[in-house]
Amino acid sequence: MLKQFLSRLPRKSPKSDPIDSPRAAGATVQRSNTAVRRTSSAVFPASLVAGIEPLLAFKDVPGSEKTNLFISKLSLCCVVFDFNDPSKSVTEKDLKRSTLIELLDFVASGPPRFTEPAILAMCKMCAINLFRVFPPNYRSNSHAGENDNDDEPMFDPAWAHLQIVYDILLKFVTSSSVEAKVAKKYINHSFILRLLDLFDSEDPRERECLKAILHRIYGKFMVHRPFIRKSISNIFYRFVCENERHNGIAELLEIFGSVITGFALPLKEEHKIFLWRALIPLHKPKSLGIYFQQLSYCVTQFIDKEPKLASTVIRGLLKYWPVTNSQKEVMFLGELEEILEAISMAEFQKVMVPLFMRIGCCINSFHFQVAERALFFWNNDQIVNLIAHNRDVILPVLFPALEKNAQSHWNQSVLNLTLNVRKMLMEMDEVLFLACQAHFREEEAQITFAIEKRKQAWECLENAASLQPMIGNTAVLVTP
Repeated sequence: MLKQFLSRLPRKSPKSDPIDSPRAAGATVQRSNTAVRRTSSAVFPASLVAGIEPLLAFKDVPGSEKTNLFISKLSLCCVVFDFNDPSKSVTEKDLKRSTLIELLDFVASGPPRFTEPAILAMCKMCAINLFRVFPPNYRSNSHAGENDNDDEPMFDPAWAHLQIVYDILLKFVTSSSVEAKVAKKYINHSFILRLLDLFDSEDPRERECLKAILHRIYGKFMVHRPFIRKSISNIFYRFVCENERHNGIAELLEIFGSVITGFALPLKEEHKIFLWRALIPLHKPKSLGIYFQQLSYCVTQFIDKEPKLASTVIRGLLKYWPVTNSQKEVMFLGELEEILEAISMAEFQKVMVPLFMRIGCCINSFHFQVAERALFFWNNDQIVNLIAHNRDVILPVLFPALEKNAQSHWNQSVLNLTLNVRKMLMEMDEVLFLACQAHFREEEAQITFAIEKRKQAWECLENAASLQPMIGNTAVLVTP
């Protein structure tokens, strides 16, 4: 116990001036509150202070000493407190928070160029305060199953300090006083990876701060851009292929949405691979509704950049079509409509047969919202124009679904929409419509005849079996 107590006492550093030296005395002459200074020593050992009393205000030191004071205050803020107990270390927490606010004001004020030791101290302070492993109960398990918007997110109790640290890092990264050539040595791949790990935080406030910071890092450090894209892709791969649990997919997609707008044309093969291997498979998880808006934006941005990708995206959507999830089907239909509004005629013709086979299945869905959403396609002039130019192929594929709906769908709204679409297609090409109708009736008659024939065959077999006498020991199968 005695050794533990002695180990907590502040020690003097051979690299820093003693507290009672003339220089230290001159620097602290304006601070008469010795109790506060004693608190500073308790919060942070003097051995780690950069040679100047960290409790001094920036306005109280000459310009030549401000960098040293900046490093000293950063060192003071490297102590992490336990916020699970609000009554513990209250004075020290308040001191650290006030120091963090001073640092934020200093970085935001447009200081002179930051030296390499200052950049190192800044990255160290941010790493100590921000980079942490979330406990198992911190992550939400609801993302692995159905989307449950009623679950309240868990908020980090240390947010009073974390928020200021995030603000400092954001101001620091965007500051013109930071040279990217120097800072890239410390805001490196390891730093970026640990920053990306924090996107799994359940606190939405933290994810918003991380989104802003990573976006600025991507913009400032061009050398790190390929690594950031690759690292985010790996997060998507693990999310889709392993556990489907991650809290920050929406925020990462928002970052990528702005990144895609900056891609040069023609698109690199790397970017197309990302679309096919990362973005399109993100339609598969059950928690799609949480990040669907951001995902759809990224996909449409790719198509805006290179319209030839539209057919590739539609094939991907058909591959991952949620045949057992009606809510996801409605989302897919909405995304399909956006893609069809921008697709060229040549790309549309590549996928129109499997596409309208799927739309026909949606029209026949017993879930009325799915059927309605599919029939709403005919309210879009661009889609109607595509159908009209390719009606010879599309109408024979689509007609059976419309006819079945008109005959037997249970929902009146779906029935009315179906009749309107049938009327529109008949007015588009009456000869083709009547031919499809005749063909449909022939097929229905053939199916009815086959069913009747099969029924008669079974009746004949049953009659023949009933006439056969039971000979010898006949085994009888008794079903429970």
